[in-house]
Amino acid sequence: MSTPTAPPAHRVTVPSALSGSRGTRTVSLARQLSLAGVLAAFVIVFTITGHGFFSQQTWNSTTQYASEFLILGVAETFVIISGGIDLSVGSTIGLSGVCGAWVMAHTQSLGTGMCIVVGVLAALAIGLAVGTLNGFLITVGRITPFIATLGTLGIGAGLANVVSGGSPITNVPSQIGTIANQNFGGWFPMLFVVSLVVFAYGGWLLRSTKFGIHVRAAGSSLRAARESGVGYRSVLMRVYILSSLLASVAGILLLGQFVIGSPLTGANDELNAIAAVVIGGASLAGGRGTLLGTFFGAFIISILVTGLIASHVAAFWQVVAVGVVIVLAVFIDQIKDRAGREI
Repeated sequence: MSTPTAPPAHRVTVPSALSGSRGTRTVSLARQLSLAGVLAAFVIVFTITGHGFFSQQTWNSTTQYASEFLILGVAETFVIISGGIDLSVGSTIGLSGVCGAWVMAHTQSLGTGMCIVVGVLAALAIGLAVGTLNGFLITVGRITPFIATLGTLGIGAGLANVVSGGSPITNVPSQIGTIANQNFGGWFPMLFVVSLVVFAYGGWLLRSTKFGIHVRAAGSSLRAARESGVGYRSVLMRVYILSSLLASVAGILLLGQFVIGSPLTGANDELNAIAAVVIGGASLAGGRGTLLGTFFGAFIISILVTGLIASHVAAFWQVVAVGVVIVLAVFIDQIKDRAGREI
């Protein structure tokens, strides 16, 4: 009589889509190359049509414009890869900037340096609070990310007006402007340098840490991630906190750049950030996206806008042009996806 054997242990693995197959890497590389080609084409066209486009002044304007979208784009990349969306980053910029400015205006007796530090910490605390609220609503309240962050977008915009009384707060230390408006070598504005640091940190976090792997797992298949032992609620909570904290960083930088805390700062900027991520090849269904793609997406939008300005195109046509580029990017990406599935 044979001895009964135990059934083989059930081994659950993280979805194979996360392992980064050669085919996936090839498709990703092709996307990056195509984005780089589009970016180069825009530069060539606007160099020909735009007066003074290829100049130090235009470069500084473009990089400063792109910096905010890149920081918010890093935030949205994590959120979108995880299968969600964050519509509240724009209002978080305004609320963080206003609260930081209000604290600075009311703590100047502490001295300029301490006043700025306390204001920056207050702005970051706002980001932490908004991110925690978003994460709680989504993971515990089981509210869809679109609805949850749409709600906090309205809350943030309203509170920014409440704190500021509906008007910009201007009595902030001028030294914060001196810091934020530094330019290294004439070609690297402080905002751009900070955005590159955020981009590099985000790239490391997404590609080289367990957290990044779990973010992709949650976006690829939430059920599979749960069965693989991924604490998806904790992952999503951290994703939304990271998103709001980065929005606060952008709010602090814009507060320093303009030396005012305005409730209108950041209004609708979430749309450009999401556009940069989508143009960069991320899937709104989750599980797919790269920060390099987001980098190209942010610069495509920025160069398109500054190039149209240099070419003396009316402002309302600039908005139309950005919308057309977004639709084309998604349309072409879907065609490539369908073609890849048919092979």
